[in-house]
Amino acid sequence: MVNQDTTLDIGFTYEEFAARLDKYDYHFSPGDVVAGTVFSLEPRGALIDIGAKTAAYIPIQEMSINRIDTPEEVLQADETREFFILADENEDGQLTLSIRRIEYMRAWERVRQLQAEDATVRSVVFATNRGGALVRIEGLRGFIPGSHISTRKPKEELVGEELPLKFLEVDEERNRLVLSHRRALVERKMNRLEVGEVVIGTVRGIKPYGAFIDIGGVSGLLHISEISHDHIDTPHSVFNVNDELKVMIIDLDAERGRISLSTKQLEPEPGDMVKNPQLVYEKAEEMAARYREQMMAKQQDPNGSAPEPALAVEEIEDLPPATEDEE
Repeated sequence: MVNQDTTLDIGFTYEEFAARLDKYDYHFSPGDVVAGTVFSLEPRGALIDIGAKTAAYIPIQEMSINRIDTPEEVLQADETREFFILADENEDGQLTLSIRRIEYMRAWERVRQLQAEDATVRSVVFATNRGGALVRIEGLRGFIPGSHISTRKPKEELVGEELPLKFLEVDEERNRLVLSHRRALVERKMNRLEVGEVVIGTVRGIKPYGAFIDIGGVSGLLHISEISHDHIDTPHSVFNVNDELKVMIIDLDAERGRISLSTKQLEPEPGDMVKNPQLVYEKAEEMAARYREQMMAKQQDPNGSAPEPALAVEEIEDLPPATEDEE
């Protein structure tokens, strides 16, 4: 038997060797990300070697951002990967680990990147509630408010359907991920539209400040100031719901999902929209061509400016959802 007090050939005693091991032992803290190797899979968790004196433990609910039934869906014996230290040592000196927390942090990072790119994402509705619909983006739960769901279907029938979505709010601190189906559809439609283009629309709603016009499944606002050069007390004096009319696009705001329309710019003579709307519709393309020429001239003239749509933010917020079914 070797005497532990004898000096080894390497120049120090067993006591000194043990002391050096303690000195260079790893110190782990909650929040650290460490490499670990799986050496034991259990029914509801796994033991992980991360170099600590005692094997660390990861419960099944911390193995994935998604729900799983068995550890084998995520981990394999002898696999080495990164783990998040979730909790400090318990009374047995064992650390608690998490993979879910790493995936959670990376998912928020990815979602913030997608929002910065103004990307359109697609996701399947997995549930609905009184306020809207629920989806998952990069494993995170996202919410689509009812006012931002654009379909003729009842909300409840959307479960299992994949929708294109744009980001409205990404807030990791408040755990809020809010998305819009309406904005995604409007943007897609906007890509096919041009300022100065004449389109045929249907009146879907009338407010004191203007009329909402459905143009191919998305809604645009015909503001009261853009109906005619003549003064108009209320849009109800000119239009009725379900009226079909020609309008010209005067502004496309893809970021806010807003389309501004005009019939005033199509009037051959001021007031024609009130006195003879049929003439306005007959001359619409001709007047629109003149409008586009004027726009080009003003763009070339540094002192010129294109006509500005008179839109108030609080008015636009009432814009109803588009009614086009998903293609």
